[in-house]
Amino acid sequence: MNMIQLSDKIQKLETSATLAMAAKARELKSQGKDIIGLSLGEPDFNTPDFIKDAAIEAVNDNYNSYSPVDGYEDLKKAIQTKFKRDNHLSYNLNQIVVSTGAKQSLYNIASVLINQGDEVILPCPYWVSYRDIVKLNGGVPIEVETDIEQDFKMTPEQLKAAITPKTKMLWYSSPCNPSGSVYTEEELKSLAEVLKEHPQIIVVSDEIYEHINFGEGRFSMAQIPEMFERTVTVNGVSKAFAMTGWRIGYIGAPEKIATACKKLQGQVTSGANCIAQRAVITALEAPVDKIQYMVDKFKSRRTLILDLIEQIPGFECNQPQGAFYVFPNVSAFFGKTFGGKEIKNATDFSMFLLEAANVATVTGEAFGNPNCIRISYAASEANIEEAMTRIKKALS
Repeated sequence: MNMIQLSDKIQKLETSATLAMAAKARELKSQGKDIIGLSLGEPDFNTPDFIKDAAIEAVNDNYNSYSPVDGYEDLKKAIQTKFKRDNHLSYNLNQIVVSTGAKQSLYNIASVLINQGDEVILPCPYWVSYRDIVKLNGGVPIEVETDIEQDFKMTPEQLKAAITPKTKMLWYSSPCNPSGSVYTEEELKSLAEVLKEHPQIIVVSDEIYEHINFGEGRFSMAQIPEMFERTVTVNGVSKAFAMTGWRIGYIGAPEKIATACKKLQGQVTSGANCIAQRAVITALEAPVDKIQYMVDKFKSRRTLILDLIEQIPGFECNQPQGAFYVFPNVSAFFGKTFGGKEIKNATDFSMFLLEAANVATVTGEAFGNPNCIRISYAASEANIEEAMTRIKKALS
């Protein structure tokens, strides 16, 4: 008889839907099925050679000791310069904390700010882990629904309606995972007008996709003078530099929050990987145009996948301005039956695509929108074309 009792919080925790779908796809592949994986948010490029060379040099220079909890000073200087160059933000070194991926940065922020019952506003769709990170730390996610008509972006009116005396934070990503939507300077300024009436609310601006941006440039919430002291800017190198497995993320934050994150990290993981940190210095100091070839490729893939989606009756899609995802509404298929199984929601639909078309996508339910699915176009053009052909065939 097994007497092991797991904690209530781990039993309530959902498994990451993106990772679960990737695992399911791998399992089917190992059984000999020809699965095309469009579920993971992972660039299909190799890490650029100039960054790999810097890592090799660091190995040869015998970087092998514990790194400072909040990151090497010269890496933090490179991040400081990057914030100035790309975002017009001036952070002191004691306002910057380097972590094991932006996911750890987000967890740190939640841990040092949320008390039991604090409300955190999440415009839907949101990145899959926001909700569970908030809940793990005793917070209450307040989901604000958006749709294709508003380009999946929360309006000032919606924000105002969601705020209560218990509201502690607002979390969002721009460019957004999963919708690819980008908040414009005007849109962020109009949200800031609402937030000015509620000085207790801290904003988390997740900008991990900032360089994969096809629109009219980028703007950070922290650039608004009144918002700088209450915004945490989260970033990392996973997406733009094709460095997902290197696990380096970082924040620029009010000093009080940065100091608390460093304190927490000192007890949980200590400093991030020393070799990866050395490589990231080289990545961030390089001119941004060194990774432009990847951004250009994502843009041409976006054109390709949108053209192919347009040919599938029942799919409704916005034109994403960043990241490498499309987030089509597939509710036209709900209530239909395939192979004796009724499709009730996006979860059923994405499982149908996996079984009938051998294409792995992710249900929008995991992102707070049960009518959509997320399709990653961080894949070769041949794979995108083949996947969309399979989906169209399965649905006809």
